[in-house]
Amino acid sequence: MQIKEFPRLGETLYTGVLPNGLVLHVLPKPGFRSRFAVFAANYGGAHRRFTLEGKAMDTPAGVAHYLEHKMFDLPDGDNALNLLSANGADPNAFTASNITCYYFQCTEKFEDNLRLLLHFVSTPYFTEETVQKERGIIAQEIRMGEDSPDSAVYYNLLRQLFASHPIRDRVAGTVESIAEITHETLYACHKVFYAPSNMCLCVEGDVDPERIEALVRELLPGEKAPVPQADFGPEEGLLPVEAVHREAMPVSAPQFLIGAKLRPEPGEAGLRQRIVALLVLRLLVGASSPFYTSLYAAGTLNRDFDYEADFSAGTGLVLLGGESEDPEAVLAALKDEIAKVCAAGFDPAAFERAKRASYGARLRGLEDFESVCVALATAQYEGFCPLDAPALLGELTRAECEAFVRESLRPEYFALSVIEPKKEG
Repeated sequence: MQIKEFPRLGETLYTGVLPNGLVLHVLPKPGFRSRFAVFAANYGGAHRRFTLEGKAMDTPAGVAHYLEHKMFDLPDGDNALNLLSANGADPNAFTASNITCYYFQCTEKFEDNLRLLLHFVSTPYFTEETVQKERGIIAQEIRMGEDSPDSAVYYNLLRQLFASHPIRDRVAGTVESIAEITHETLYACHKVFYAPSNMCLCVEGDVDPERIEALVRELLPGEKAPVPQADFGPEEGLLPVEAVHREAMPVSAPQFLIGAKLRPEPGEAGLRQRIVALLVLRLLVGASSPFYTSLYAAGTLNRDFDYEADFSAGTGLVLLGGESEDPEAVLAALKDEIAKVCAAGFDPAAFERAKRASYGARLRGLEDFESVCVALATAQYEGFCPLDAPALLGELTRAECEAFVRESLRPEYFALSVIEPKKEG
């Protein structure tokens, strides 16, 4: 295994690629009782169209999420979730647009739990009856998501920004799309996407990297399968399809989300782009920015306000939103703030404070084993290592961040999604 030291962080990362193609990341934490493992497939809700060995394939929306629901079933009738819990572990799983992760955290019986994790994720067991039974459960989950204002304002915005990219559709699919999913569909997609060559295992805690590698070699298939290539459709421009969209739902106050697309950079340039985007958002709309403090003082914004830079399934986004009686005023204030930066740049003192705050936040994030391991798995398929972020953050200049504002945050790139209170009667 290759060893990479991060002296400023006090971390050492062991990385290896096994003969079957599996990527293994181990971050030893001597003396820590808690241990965490995530087994991730490069397969998410947006991976609906793909090619494998030159053959194009298309699947219904929601297969990746459906597969995650059914993977805990074992051929002997047991449920892996229950077995891990009985073993003292705290297990779970999730499906995003770009990845599916199965994970657990524990303080004891780590090796037993890791064996079970590797076993159930690599052992598909589906029947027509169990898949049919799960369909009703997932359909209910889909309907609950459709009734959620948070979900509605987000997916409305994605449909405003993207004309055809599959990220605009819900990860769980629709009631109609999941009706097309059979146990044969799940077996076929498991074989394609859950091959070790398309997966990554990340472990953090007081563990021996060589022992972890030995377990993986013992429990997983040795052959290397071909890797599927995602097809997200034609490249789209940066202008939104629809600038403003409103929908009425039973909410007490209007909810809004403002977003703009970015062109994601590959590899380490992509990591730098993410760091720049987050630093710029902190400067523009963070809790100590003139934008936020003035709108908060005026009652236009409240504490239910947040921002993020989201990169997933070949897309990049800047997002900010919350509650406001006047979402258009928020968007106008954002554009005014961007215009000021384009004209005069960022305040030097504010820029340095934001860099220090960002650095501190990243150091605090290293205490969360789950976020570190999931970040390692996700970044594996983006071509960079997230532990390089603090060092790259130190290199950023005001000029670089100001260029990002001028080039990527043009007024015409933004879209506004609003969920407003439904009028009675």
